[in-house]
Amino acid sequence: MPYVDRVADVFVLNLGDRDGDDGENRMGPAWVADVAALLDEVEAATGPAALVTTATGKYFSTGVDLSWGAENLDQVNLFIGAVQSLLARVLTFPMQTVAALQGHTFGGAAFFAMAHDYRIMRADRGFLCFPGVSIGASYSPGTVQMVAAKLTPLAFHEALTTGRRYGGDDAATLGLVDSSSPEDRLLDDAIARATELTETRGSVLGDIKRTMYADVVESLLAPVAGVEKQEWTMR
Repeated sequence: MPYVDRVADVFVLNLGDRDGDDGENRMGPAWVADVAALLDEVEAATGPAALVTTATGKYFSTGVDLSWGAENLDQVNLFIGAVQSLLARVLTFPMQTVAALQGHTFGGAAFFAMAHDYRIMRADRGFLCFPGVSIGASYSPGTVQMVAAKLTPLAFHEALTTGRRYGGDDAATLGLVDSSSPEDRLLDDAIARATELTETRGSVLGDIKRTMYADVVESLLAPVAGVEKQEWTMR
């Protein structure tokens, strides 16, 4: 399950298991609930702070757990609501957020990365990809609006309509990530970037983000078809 460590004033959220079992970190109900609980823990801390999100091994995350969805069709819309609520929370988190993409980042995980303030990707290995057009899966209005708010029109159009897999350097060139780093420097570079901004942590930062992304947040939190209240309690 995901866990949090701390390096001085920077919280490091790892999407994998502390025991070193490097899986695909798929975004299923328990994963979403665990990440939300860890964000509660981080947000409850006082003083200057920032957040880095990363993983270990081959995958940052392969995105939403499609096998779970296929087996739980009656709960899919509720789960989509929970994922979108998580995206809205990260997008407006009251401290600076940096995604350190050390491995493959696909689908829902790519949207999760985009919700962060900054993204740094491993230069030599791993791909960032929005594969919807390749697998016959469309995107919700809120997730599309969020990516549009983060990218240039060219990068936005190409990334979402081609299904292209971007390596770290190509992703940085197009602007999908802010920079790329060698594997042995990736996490240190992400922590360094976060450390520069720990003093901005606070309710004012959260208010600014909510204002900047007001339309995106409203769309992300809009009820999903068939769901009156976006609330996820399943573990």
